[in-house]
Amino acid sequence: MARKPDGSWDKSNLPSRHVTEGPARSPHRSYYYAMGLGTREINAPFVGVASCWNEAAPCNTALMRQAHAVSEGVKKAGATPREFCTITVTDGIAMGHEGMRSSLVSREVIADSVELTMRGHSYDALVGVAGCDKSLPGMMMAMLRLNVPSVFLYGGSILPGRWKGKDVTVVDVFEAVGQHSAGNLPDEELAGLERVACPGDGACGGQFTANTMACVSEAIGLALPLSASLPAPYLDRDAYAVASGEAVVRLIEQNIRPRDICTRKAFENAAVVVAATGGSTNGGLHLPAMAHECGIDFTLADMAEIFKRTPHLADLKPGGRYVAKDMGEAGGMPMLLRTLLDGGYIHGDCLTVTGKTIAENLEGVVFNENQDVIRPYTNPLSPTGGVVGLWGSLAPDGAIVKVAGMTSHRAHRGPARVFDGEEACFAAVERGDYADGDVLVIRYEGPRGGPGMREMLSTTAALAGQGRGDKVALVTDGRFSGGTRGLCIGHVGPEAQAGGPIGLVQDGDIIAIDADAGTIELEVGADELARRKAEWKPRQTAYGSGALWKFAQGVGPAHLGATTHPGFAGERHVYADI
Repeated sequence: MARKPDGSWDKSNLPSRHVTEGPARSPHRSYYYAMGLGTREINAPFVGVASCWNEAAPCNTALMRQAHAVSEGVKKAGATPREFCTITVTDGIAMGHEGMRSSLVSREVIADSVELTMRGHSYDALVGVAGCDKSLPGMMMAMLRLNVPSVFLYGGSILPGRWKGKDVTVVDVFEAVGQHSAGNLPDEELAGLERVACPGDGACGGQFTANTMACVSEAIGLALPLSASLPAPYLDRDAYAVASGEAVVRLIEQNIRPRDICTRKAFENAAVVVAATGGSTNGGLHLPAMAHECGIDFTLADMAEIFKRTPHLADLKPGGRYVAKDMGEAGGMPMLLRTLLDGGYIHGDCLTVTGKTIAENLEGVVFNENQDVIRPYTNPLSPTGGVVGLWGSLAPDGAIVKVAGMTSHRAHRGPARVFDGEEACFAAVERGDYADGDVLVIRYEGPRGGPGMREMLSTTAALAGQGRGDKVALVTDGRFSGGTRGLCIGHVGPEAQAGGPIGLVQDGDIIAIDADAGTIELEVGADELARRKAEWKPRQTAYGSGALWKFAQGVGPAHLGATTHPGFAGERHVYADI
């Protein structure tokens, strides 16, 4: 697809021809004239500029500004932007109560709503601007599903707060709740911390899920180099937004699509970056879901193999010392990718939205030895990645744990203390009603059983705040926040609602976990488990209608991404070629 010599466009192969070309589309064009477009703009490609702007949380409040800047770039490059918004459910607000059931579901709603808007209006390309945990993968899933030329733009991280002379994030507030419940933090101290921990716009500042997936967006090739680095409040970010708008128009001209970029090797690069940054365990959920959209078989097991051979290089919170702003100032993703490429850990020949390969993008990038946020591959924080997969009799389909920053307590063996749902466990932790050595089991929080696969940051942060995070282990078929630290194992599959072994555990059963060996075992005989299984029945959830019920009917297992439709396997046409 190329422009004509006079600068006009041949739209004969673009989706927007269905709403702009020929006498039959005169009514459709009248709508565009009503919105102030002229003939040249109507005859140019239509670029959907999707943002997850809302006032639910600071993660999203800077997105509209950046979406407008994307539109400027699209216009400068000679195409026509069409802005629209979709939802976000923000985990920081949803955490610790029933609202968290909506979080993972929102990933599917975001992908679906972007798809429907693009399909309904026949847009030719997409720039997606997102800032919160599920909105990043949801937006990239839509790009891979639609396969129109696309560029992803992260909305940027929040700046760190300052409390008593040190940088703090929202996770410090969650952990302070644990200190408070243990009687070690007065009311006025907790109130003072909460007022300064989140100083303005942007997503949570550590290497939690949002920043993990922002790093993924660059590593997988869907975002411009360095576009994830600057914090949201910095107006300099808007230059990356303008550049993203210009870039997507070049991709239209060159007919470079997301599936040309997101190959199997690109997904491997993304998994390397999750491990090398000590990223969120949610990467193990979102990368398989993205791969599902484009026909690449990439499961938790595939990721775990990559984690084993990837060094942990970025010293980032919650296990490390630095926040996202510091990583950006140290050189951001190009600096990390430089040393990973030099060490042979990533594929340099993968195409990106610049039209160049990863290796070509990194030409001229020299590793900066005068910073210590990102280690060179020759001097890693640890020789294996910050995230580990586990398999065994408790998790035949696998589980996942974040070990970044853990120098001890990487193995644990103890009696189970079983809770059906997070609230019961959190209440016990708040009361101190557990013993050192216990394995706290939170079940019926999986994708189907919750429904919605809630995150457990409130509980894990309370344990850490009480100073007992290294005295117990926590196991769940739900999820953990990227802000979780300690021996906290999530995504246990099959989930309890599907009749997995986690649904058969009883108080006092011995559970053995070894993060270094990659094992998680329920030390109960096969005959006894068979007896329990014969008596087991799935639980009835509290959600018999609405969006959560709908999600539970179709959602698949966590190790395959907890997806809700057949994906590429059921695809009969590609939207980009309508």
